[in-house]
Amino acid sequence: MADSFATTSRFFDNKHYPRGFSRHGDFTIKEAQLLERHGFAFNELDLAKREPVTDEERQFLDVCRGVREPQTEAERVWSKYTARVKRPKRFHTLSGGKPQADSVEDYTDSDD
Repeated sequence: MADSFATTSRFFDNKHYPRGFSRHGDFTIKEAQLLERHGFAFNELDLAKREPVTDEERQFLDVCRGVREPQTEAERVWSKYTARVKRPKRFHTLSGGKPQADSVEDYTDSDD
């Protein structure tokens, strides 16, 4: 991975991981370090803001496009990251039922 995924920028995701990748619990320390060091390049490749320059980067793009399963550490950690940030938010209720969109009542502060 010497020439692959080269970047001078650190990768952070303050929206999904405001305390950093290693403090959130989704990633191992090694995975968090890989994301911080190369995640900027991973993201630019995935978003087609950067052209792949090595075979490793071209294979990485195949994984991003769903053409092949992740095999390298970089491919696995990026797949894990994208799966975590793209998952739908869960809605929790105390009753265990489904959220009721129709039952929202309008409250006012009047003394009527």
